[in-house]
Amino acid sequence: MRDPRMSAVGRGLKRRGRLMIRAVSPPRRDRTVSAAPAGDAAGFTAPPAPRLVDSPVFVLSSVRSGSTLLRVLLNSHSRVRAPHEMHLRTVHVRLSRSFTPDAMRALDLDRAELEHVLWDRILHVELQRSGKDVIVDKTPPNTLIWPRLQRCWPNARYIVLLRHPGAVIESLTSRRTDPDHEAIRAEVLAYSEKLEEARLGLPGAHVVRYEDLTAEPELRTRELCAYLGVPWESGMLDYGDRDHGVFRPQLGDWSSTIKSGRVQRARIADPAAELPPRLAAIARAWGYPVAAPPR
Repeated sequence: MRDPRMSAVGRGLKRRGRLMIRAVSPPRRDRTVSAAPAGDAAGFTAPPAPRLVDSPVFVLSSVRSGSTLLRVLLNSHSRVRAPHEMHLRTVHVRLSRSFTPDAMRALDLDRAELEHVLWDRILHVELQRSGKDVIVDKTPPNTLIWPRLQRCWPNARYIVLLRHPGAVIESLTSRRTDPDHEAIRAEVLAYSEKLEEARLGLPGAHVVRYEDLTAEPELRTRELCAYLGVPWESGMLDYGDRDHGVFRPQLGDWSSTIKSGRVQRARIADPAAELPPRLAAIARAWGYPVAAPPR
């Protein structure tokens, strides 16, 4: 009998593939918008509205890069709220009548900005409920839309979490009973390309490697706290003593490793494994050793 958890993983990977294509494609316009009279809603871009959460923190990473570990470490801080993956990019606003875009335009709003207001409100509600003052969203697909996050929150802060692309490929492959190797490499490349864009395009971001985080958790969490402007707390390393919500698919990692409640060393990528040329170039740019291609 097939393990239902493996089926869930397979469905999740296929779904992520579809979402990645959607994320890097131009936003689809609402049918009601296209029906609006030319010169009214068409071509209008709303100015940004005031934000309730001025400077949220976003973890940008590939899938299978240790973002759940980073989340629970940060969430163990008395001032930092880092909930499960929120998937804000999948929360949309529908303008359901032909005149709705004009009504919103009269308020200096369009659909994208309405979504931004809604996203901001979601973060604000979660932050208020937690009683903390810093909120972190670590949803990996956010990496695919980081320029939109930057437009939504001009004062946002970013943690760029890197992991050797070869190790990410190995991790994804090991979680599937019948892995599609080409699709997995394409998925890792898509994330790696956007991560490299963010690393170069967000000069104020804090960059940390998963391998370093697990090897030196105190040092790396101290650096993260300094970046976030909060004092370091030793209890962050004992994340198993805190309640971080349920660990399940689509909300983050749910493996026995994360459920152990303690930081465990990252698995190192096979040094002999050959990467596609572009992935190899990105890995080198991140400071990782890469096997030389065969001559």
